[in-house]
Amino acid sequence: QVRLVGSGGGLVQPGGSLRLSCAASVFGDILSINQMAWYRQAPGKQRELVATITPSERTNYADSVKGRFAISRDNAKNTMYLQMNSLKPEDTSVYYCNAAIATAITTFAVWGQGTLVTVSE
Repeated sequence: QVRLVGSGGGLVQPGGSLRLSCAASVFGDILSINQMAWYRQAPGKQRELVATITPSERTNYADSVKGRFAISRDNAKNTMYLQMNSLKPEDTSVYYCNAAIATAITTFAVWGQGTLVTVSE
């Protein structure tokens, strides 16, 4: 019913910037796309929450990215973004987008396929 496609990853030097996008395609009847989020998973580590944003654009960030990353969304386009500045090698991860979907019957979570961010000289 809903498909998320993440994009924008790549190789960047420390101190550089990248902007990730997550586009939601809706193929059925849903009531709303509620909270959206970015997660990341580095090799050998557990997936961790990076940032969340509600439909009213209330945001929350992991301490490790506060002041460097900014999450935003365009509800008209069903798209979420993650502006990443002052990138560090420890930000290297596969970044996944996530959305909470509400239908008339239930709510469920959808994940994007992941986009790789590598921060290295």
